[in-house]
Amino acid sequence: MSAAQKILVVHYSQTGQLSRLVQNFIAPLQNQDGIDVHTVNIEPCEAFPFPWPFWRFFDTFPETVHLKPKPVIAPDIPDEDYDAVVIAYTVWFLSPSQPITAFLQQPQTRALLNGKPVITLIGCRNMWLNAQEKMKTLLAANGAHLIGNIVKTDACGTAASFVTTPAWLLTGERQYFKNLPAAGIGEAELSDASRFGRKLAETLQSGAALDETLFRNMGAAKVDEKLILSEQAGARSFFLWGKLLMAAGNVSPLLRRVLLAVYVVFLIALILTVVPLSALVKMLLRPVLRPWLERRKHYYSLPSGE
Repeated sequence: MSAAQKILVVHYSQTGQLSRLVQNFIAPLQNQDGIDVHTVNIEPCEAFPFPWPFWRFFDTFPETVHLKPKPVIAPDIPDEDYDAVVIAYTVWFLSPSQPITAFLQQPQTRALLNGKPVITLIGCRNMWLNAQEKMKTLLAANGAHLIGNIVKTDACGTAASFVTTPAWLLTGERQYFKNLPAAGIGEAELSDASRFGRKLAETLQSGAALDETLFRNMGAAKVDEKLILSEQAGARSFFLWGKLLMAAGNVSPLLRRVLLAVYVVFLIALILTVVPLSALVKMLLRPVLRPWLERRKHYYSLPSGE
């Protein structure tokens, strides 16, 4: 009798939404003989609150963006030779969440991931490209081999989610505004994660190799080309202001708080003025930018493809 194939699933869910996404993904695997699934929920040494207090929410972004997370409790992971590892994460300020980053930076993680095929499973508002680029760097540092990426985003659309997602995170209510759609990933998209778990289960049972073709032509990672330039601009802003805020904090916590207040006002003004204007400019320049956008769209969709 052949040994069971072992799958490790690592995640951190603050609101509970990512846990549901993970559960839908692994359900077809758990129902198959010959496949063992071990799920690990990463625990920060100091819990992140939900809902977020206003200032703590924004004060978290400098270290998140610069990959300097708060420590996590070393997870109790059985010392097994896993056939594949799934890392599920949410996006914080266009970066992987701090607990997942901290897990990937632990020394023992390299021994766990080195040479292993890894699948990333993302649940987020809508911008995930920069976070996945950082994830690729973290995985490469651990010697892991990224073979697939699955992305599920909020149902309510880009414009509405600028308001609904922060309201959910700061109040704990998914539909804080009754005249706007609820924040978060739609039920159909959450359930659709099982389709990819089923494909992984079928591939394992067939004995086929786990490689970059695993989720091809399944619509796993759909890239919204309209957000590519916006995300690049946002990532640059977070990086520069994050560096400034960390430096200010080394001088005085009060100075960091004052500068953070300035940045919050700046960010709100940016969203209300520059973002709509840049959307118009991008629409006008789209014919010129089309070849470049298509190349970037294809690149970001890899390894799974759209």
